[in-house]
Amino acid sequence: MQRELAVESLPESALYAAAAFMALHLEGARALLAEADTTALAILLPPAAHDHRDWRRALARDLAREVAPKRVNLVAGSPGEARDATLRFLGDAPGVTGQYLVCHV
Repeated sequence: MQRELAVESLPESALYAAAAFMALHLEGARALLAEADTTALAILLPPAAHDHRDWRRALARDLAREVAPKRVNLVAGSPGEARDATLRFLGDAPGVTGQYLVCHV
């Protein structure tokens, strides 16, 4: 079962956003991944400037490696059709893990 962890807001600065995610949300993500019926986790993040890409890609990649064969992907974007379609895709894509996907409307 693919679970979702929605992060409603993060600081505008990439450095502060990365620190806030690690401090406030990383253990919650790991707890969801530790549940026996979880096969995948989609972490939903708010849209952000391009300077957030590096820490988000590293988080997706490293967390996915840590919990393999379970899957982890990050999805950035506002709620709506594009994000919903991306989540449906990930739910049916057992080979996709460790990715940072940006949704635009």
